[in-house]
Amino acid sequence: MMDAAAHTVFRTEAITKVYATGALEVRALDGVDLELFTGEMTVLLGPSGSGKSTLLNILGGLDHVTSGRVWFRDTELTGMGERGLTRYRRDHVGFVFQFYNLVPSLTARENVQLVTDVARDPMPADEALALVGLTARMDHFPSELSGGEQQRVAIARAIAKRPEILLCDEPTGALDSKTGVQVLQALRQINDRFGTTTVIITHNAEIRKMAHRVIYFQDGRIAKVEWNEQRLSPAEIVW
Repeated sequence: MMDAAAHTVFRTEAITKVYATGALEVRALDGVDLELFTGEMTVLLGPSGSGKSTLLNILGGLDHVTSGRVWFRDTELTGMGERGLTRYRRDHVGFVFQFYNLVPSLTARENVQLVTDVARDPMPADEALALVGLTARMDHFPSELSGGEQQRVAIARAIAKRPEILLCDEPTGALDSKTGVQVLQALRQINDRFGTTTVIITHNAEIRKMAHRVIYFQDGRIAKVEWNEQRLSPAEIVW
């Protein structure tokens, strides 16, 4: 178990998220109290529709709660305007999604530079790509890269602005086991080397074994929380 005293990155207080479709209301989150800690790698598990992605979007400043409160360190995100949330995302948060969202007409290096051109204190694009093992591929276009390589470009793009938080929604969902392990190794390296608080949503329950902590969601609520006393390396994970 991590010593998380006084190092809370996120804190949520009784947050709910309700989506209204006509007369139908869907309660995506139903009173979630949660803390996430500096340098922690957390895996969120649960069936589709259990609230994982909704939580990630709220933590990342992409969505608003219906009720409840959310803090990033000492800053309350709840009620923050779009300009403030844009600044928060730009300065503090890196996102990695299942689909890589690379610009097809730009090389790997140029895709990463899209972030470094607007970040406060970015690392060079070459350095970010080297961290994910793509030094030899940085001048290739997305169409010339495998799925795993494209996802690692997406990770390099996310980490190039030196975010404090890395939010990953199904980062291996479109990959086979070999390339999936390469992506997990990149995420583990970033977490270990920079202490980047990392949250990973996955349907692959085996990935939980590389996390510090596993949070299980069910029907918009946290069903249980587990700590891993011993973490597996990505190479040890059985797909």
